[in-house]
Amino acid sequence: PRQRVQQGTGVRHHDGQTLGVTFAGDYVQLRMRQARQASQVVDNRGMNQRCHRDLDCRLADVRHTKIIATLGPASSDPTIVASLIAAGANVFRLNFSHGTHPEHAGRFATVRELASRADRHIAVLQDLSGPKIRTGRLADGAPIRLEPGATLVLAIGDGIGEPGRVYTTYAPLARAVSPGDRLLLDDGYIELRVESTDEQAITTTVVDGGVLGERKGINAPGVPLPASGVTDKDERDLAFGLALGIDLVALSFVQSAADIVAARRIMTREGRPEVPIIAKLERPEAIERLDEILDAADAVMVARGDLGLEIPLQRVPRVQRDVPRRAHERGV
Repeated sequence: PRQRVQQGTGVRHHDGQTLGVTFAGDYVQLRMRQARQASQVVDNRGMNQRCHRDLDCRLADVRHTKIIATLGPASSDPTIVASLIAAGANVFRLNFSHGTHPEHAGRFATVRELASRADRHIAVLQDLSGPKIRTGRLADGAPIRLEPGATLVLAIGDGIGEPGRVYTTYAPLARAVSPGDRLLLDDGYIELRVESTDEQAITTTVVDGGVLGERKGINAPGVPLPASGVTDKDERDLAFGLALGIDLVALSFVQSAADIVAARRIMTREGRPEVPIIAKLERPEAIERLDEILDAADAVMVARGDLGLEIPLQRVPRVQRDVPRRAHERGV
């Protein structure tokens, strides 16, 4: 399992994602470094004496890499959003794995209003949750401690978990795993070994223990899982986001071009087929079918967190280099 890494300025959300820069102060420091680098380029080219027109000055500071900021409970206050816009954020991400439709609508309205005040073009990215496999609820919402060598049953259903038994609503998992397979919980911080399985439950032994909270991710490295497609929740969320006016859509756990085609079909039905689709590469199947995904998607994202749990860690840097190269070759 992955080692816990202290990211300094990174913020770890309760859904397990680590965002490298979240606070306005981090963006300000980043922009200051970019400004110094741009100044050096201008000086080196001797342009500092010829930057008489505003257009020339703006072109000298063009930044091709864009900054995406995730909005959540800690960053949705209008004052914070305004400071992020001023510091250089280009896109705000709404994570539909968490939050309610009214909460996302409120954040969307805040971004639109503050971007208009700042006279900035700020995009809003809807990140759909996809078929993420998660543990369920726990009694009183209290985390449970898993000790190495202990037995843990993963039962299929929507029951309330307790010590020794937790639930997942993803029924295909019980049919897909076999004795000896590894299961990683909470982004790999907890490792289980499958001992036996049937249609209703998976019996496991805790290999690496820890504290398990509610709704934590489950990864099954090397275990073929059914094609994901777009879940019912994704379909409802996508229809809502399109009506709201989102500018970009990110599809999670894409495994083939068929997933993108399914999403595009919904967008056509909702009257917004032109919205760009970003395919998040988080499973080995996506890497194996990268060419067909590049042909169907408008952009791709290497989601290193889940991908690093699904494939050998030493392969991740190579994938990170290979995906952009192949995307550029195809004009994506």
